[in-house]
Amino acid sequence: MGILSTLLLTPVLGILVLAFMPRENTSQIRLTANLFALVVFLLSCWLVVDYNPLDGGLQYYEHYIYNPNLNSAFALGVDGLSLPMVVLASLLTLIALLASFSITSNIKSYYISILLLELGMLGVFLSQDWSLFYIFWELTLAPLFLLIGRWGGVRRHMASLNFVLYTMGGSIFMLISLFAISQYMPVHSGTLMSAMSIAAQSMPKDEQIWVLIGFLIGFGVKMPIFPLHGWLPLAHVEAPSPISILLSGILLKMGAYGLIRAVVMLPEAAKAMQPVLVFIALFGMIYGGLLAWRQTDLKAMVAYSSVSHMGVVLLGIATLNFTGLTGAVFQMTAHGLVAGAMFLLVGLLYERTNTRNILDYSSLVLVMPRFALFMTITLFAAMGLPGTVGFVAEIHVAIGGFQQWGYLMVFLGLSILISSAYAIRTAGMLFTGPVKPQMREIEDLRIPELLAASLLVAGILIFGLWPAPLIELSTATITQMNDIISQRIQ
Repeated sequence: MGILSTLLLTPVLGILVLAFMPRENTSQIRLTANLFALVVFLLSCWLVVDYNPLDGGLQYYEHYIYNPNLNSAFALGVDGLSLPMVVLASLLTLIALLASFSITSNIKSYYISILLLELGMLGVFLSQDWSLFYIFWELTLAPLFLLIGRWGGVRRHMASLNFVLYTMGGSIFMLISLFAISQYMPVHSGTLMSAMSIAAQSMPKDEQIWVLIGFLIGFGVKMPIFPLHGWLPLAHVEAPSPISILLSGILLKMGAYGLIRAVVMLPEAAKAMQPVLVFIALFGMIYGGLLAWRQTDLKAMVAYSSVSHMGVVLLGIATLNFTGLTGAVFQMTAHGLVAGAMFLLVGLLYERTNTRNILDYSSLVLVMPRFALFMTITLFAAMGLPGTVGFVAEIHVAIGGFQQWGYLMVFLGLSILISSAYAIRTAGMLFTGPVKPQMREIEDLRIPELLAASLLVAGILIFGLWPAPLIELSTATITQMNDIISQRIQ
């Protein structure tokens, strides 16, 4: 059994162990779930250490046929695109579990659901067979439906149903696109991603465009892109804060990851749809930023900011050049760290005050200095301040976009200004002014919370000041993808 199979089986083993534990032993359940999440994170870190960044192809490849009639295979592998997402998924799952000590009801079901969600997320990024990819993609729906519907806020049932209907609707379009490509595959040739990429080359251009539109809808719902973002604000606001960390930090990246794979598979269609993609990206960035600016609910603000930041990813993909794609991949990691930290800190603040209304706060820097430090750094990263991970991603996308469209990138600059406006407004309202009477006795971050926040903020600063290791991890793979796109669209 290879390392990737071990990585996938670890949360499965954790689920089995938790299933046989008495539900009354809450401390043991919490400890066991955290231990298995830690093992998964350490395994993903070992992958990074052992990974050869000079090889842009698949590494640690595993292939086991599970349906001989269709030649569908349990095919796993990682490259420079998927490996950062695997590490991010395992890190954010561990942090979400560290932030879950406030969950006091149905604890056993809660932790089993999170480990099942981790299995689905890892499976999406490791799958090298489209049928297996689709199975893991759909596997994430059930635990998220339960996690939002059982442990969420007042409108949790509406939020969970909204999320599932949106995602399942998008999945139908993705499935139709996969079936369309499979028509050009030899009989019983399987559904490997590499084979279907070759088959897609024989499709007429107009069919490729329709197939890419199907992928854009399917993956765009999960990213989310405008106007397919309707499920996001309600789901974020009503979900428990640890689940919001996973939802924004990694679930949205599943959509971006799938769209990159689809664009590399159908570059001619992507070239034809380039004006549409850049319009959706730029409009979504400004639209999401403006909506975030006018929010008084902190979680709603972060949710709408995600629409804006994922628009940066779409813009990088739409450039179809090396610099833009590098920025898109880097922004996926950057947003995972920033949004994860933001939701973690907002959730911890809500647990102490029972309010998310920004108007209820003031001068928290005097009451919660550790919280104020981490929140300020995170807000600076959200606005793309130099020295943080957000700046590195946005400057790559800006350069790639300028190479492709020139001064149209003034709209990217406008969206960054809007992001700066709501980030500065939030910092000002949280940390300035007189201390309100009801806010004088708030407890600052405790040790487990401090550890979780430190991991994310350290990533924000380290990769902001020293981005080379993360960029080099993906450079060979992005170069390979860029060569494929360049050869096909010339």
